[in-house]
Amino acid sequence: QVQLVESGGGLVQAGASLRVSCTASGGTGCISVMAWYRQAPGKERELVASIATGGITNYADSVKGRVTISRDRAKNTLSLQIDNVKAEDTAVYYCFSNGPLVACRSWGQGTQVTVSS
Repeated sequence: QVQLVESGGGLVQAGASLRVSCTASGGTGCISVMAWYRQAPGKERELVASIATGGITNYADSVKGRVTISRDRAKNTLSLQIDNVKAEDTAVYYCFSNGPLVACRSWGQGTQVTVSS
């Protein structure tokens, strides 16, 4: 029953910073892990970053050092800060949640991030 809605995507210049956000609703207390995935044209969807209940974060090697994932459980929001964006960051970014119940698992609709040179 968790619902996720992303926002903040758009066109950004290479080297700039961008923050994409995700708002969760509907039984959010059951969520144990949240993550950002992305899918570039012609590519498979890949994990960008994740954050677990204890605040433990993991980042893909391709973005490590440039991105920061954060979750505000009180506000039911998830954010991904991308610094020094590169052309290869162009993709649809998806918010994802998971937990012990089927209702905790959810995907957002995605938000497009396009990096221009």
